[in-house]
Amino acid sequence: MTKSKPGAPGKSRRSRAERRRGGGKGRRREGGGWLRAACRWTAYYAGLAAVWGVIAALAIVAWYAYDLPDVDKALAASRRPTVTLFAADGSRLATFGELYGLPARLRDLPAALPEAVLATEDRRFYRHFGVDPVGLARAAFVNLGAGRVVQGGSTITQQVAKILFLTPERTLKRKVQELLLALWLEHRFSKDQILTVYLNRVYLGAGTYGVEAAARKYFGKPARRLSTYQAAMLAGLLKAPSRYNPRRHPKRAKDRAIQVLANMVAAGSLTPGQAASAKRQKGAVIAPARRGGARYFADWVMEQVPDYVFPGGRDLTVITTLDNRLQRLAEKRVARMLAAAGNKAGVSQAALVAMTPDGAVGAMVGGRDYRASQFNRAVQARRQPGSAFKPFVYLAALEAGLTAATLIADAPLTVDGWSPRNFDGGYRGEVSMRRALAQSINTVAVKVAERTGRERVIRTARRLGLSADFKPTPSLALGAGEVSLIEITAAYGAFASGGFAVWAHGIKEIRDGSGRLLYRRRGSGPGRVAGAADAAAMNDMLADAVGSGTGRAARLQRPAAGKTGTSQNFRDAWFIGYTADFIAGVWMGNDDGRPMKKVTGGGLPARLWRNFMTAAHEDLPPRPLPGLPATDGPVPDQGFWRSLLAGLAGGEG
Repeated sequence: MTKSKPGAPGKSRRSRAERRRGGGKGRRREGGGWLRAACRWTAYYAGLAAVWGVIAALAIVAWYAYDLPDVDKALAASRRPTVTLFAADGSRLATFGELYGLPARLRDLPAALPEAVLATEDRRFYRHFGVDPVGLARAAFVNLGAGRVVQGGSTITQQVAKILFLTPERTLKRKVQELLLALWLEHRFSKDQILTVYLNRVYLGAGTYGVEAAARKYFGKPARRLSTYQAAMLAGLLKAPSRYNPRRHPKRAKDRAIQVLANMVAAGSLTPGQAASAKRQKGAVIAPARRGGARYFADWVMEQVPDYVFPGGRDLTVITTLDNRLQRLAEKRVARMLAAAGNKAGVSQAALVAMTPDGAVGAMVGGRDYRASQFNRAVQARRQPGSAFKPFVYLAALEAGLTAATLIADAPLTVDGWSPRNFDGGYRGEVSMRRALAQSINTVAVKVAERTGRERVIRTARRLGLSADFKPTPSLALGAGEVSLIEITAAYGAFASGGFAVWAHGIKEIRDGSGRLLYRRRGSGPGRVAGAADAAAMNDMLADAVGSGTGRAARLQRPAAGKTGTSQNFRDAWFIGYTADFIAGVWMGNDDGRPMKKVTGGGLPARLWRNFMTAAHEDLPPRPLPGLPATDGPVPDQGFWRSLLAGLAGGEG
């Protein structure tokens, strides 16, 4: 057999095939090595990143935890805090707080009280570790569906952590610290201990901290003697202590207590029969022992204290903005007006609030008798302002390019099927915006709002501080939304301050028992909300409303501006006005919405405003309104009879 030669084709083909096979293995080995190397490097760097991540996390925890409060010291405090309010001159206004001895122990409380709290605030309290992921997810789902925050996800442990902090900051750092402290509390203390701290430290309205203080304040008895219904009512306060205060809002408090009883049934704490029996127990809410108009102011301020500091077991001193002289004047003027002309005109209630142009409230009267009703009509009542809303319409128009001299036809009109009428039933033809505002002509106000844009009017009102849920309907221009007296009075402050919005406030500073400063008021509002020229134009137009318009009964012997307001069927009558020194608002009406006897804003409210402001400005020199020239001496008085009859002339009164 002949052997193949080295260069034979057969051998060459085998060699090439072998080389190809060998080369393929080599390349696969090279590829596999690269993959293994990549995996090794990935694992190395992932491990390194994990180590550094842990270090960073520990550093972050250390950073957030380094200034956590001394929990042992905070928990050791056996007495709930006392909060003392002082007027601007240093005189004492009121003292709030628990003065009845040692904290309540969980085993001494009726079982219904902690059960009501847990059923309402944290049903999974004994099953979570301080943070409840299930509760957070449920709250997120509910809030997402509602389009707003209607349910919270904080556990009782998290709320205890928040209570232990001195100031209620809303920052990322504070939230992380509260979370860390909640986890630490769960590690350090038993569930019963945490619940006991909560029941003894939580704010329950009317200046009370803890269930013992609240039980004595609202029901005149120690917490251990509360009925199931009363326990449910206290638990209902946790959601909103001011809104469900049984002294001020008995109907709301009752409805809330019934809801808490339903929660207890759902949680298995009560049977339906026991809940029905509890509803029949009820229990009287005791009236406060003290009286006086300043109590309305004191309650208003006290409700705000937890927004600025948490007492944390220590006493607090709050310096307020209340001016005792103004407060006495306000109380006397309101009482006299209600006792005389008010009774004849079917007016059972009135409210007055006065503040400086920076929003510092100097006087507040929330009703005719605090002992009879703690409902603060200056703050809590929301009523239709009528024509007192029109300045916001006209400011929006000025910003849109109209002027005080712009002519608008006062004539019949129909908008979306609605036909507004003027107060006197007549029409005047073409009038300037200045005259239309001064005479409070309804048809022109509606036309101005339509020309300017309803949404723009709403944005303007909100920019100046009104929070009502205004609807973009044709009646918007005539005050269809509901506002509080203090809110609309502060909104007029944007005119009195030359275009700067103000926040109505009653707290100047807060200190602890040792005198350490915890909070001091800085600034008076969010800043400029209207141009100086537009604010000056509004001052000029509103000065005409007082000088020759529907507000003539409010005329002073100094530059003043303001606007009357009367809601449909004489249910509400307003006068909001200001000088360079003070802003004051007056509301008159009846709690049940019963119509008054043709009382308009240009009548009794304007007269009450004038009586108060005349006394308030005693010994103060006249000063021009912002943006307007000084006058030569005081504005001449109109005389008694002309003032008395002013509300009958034109407009809505």
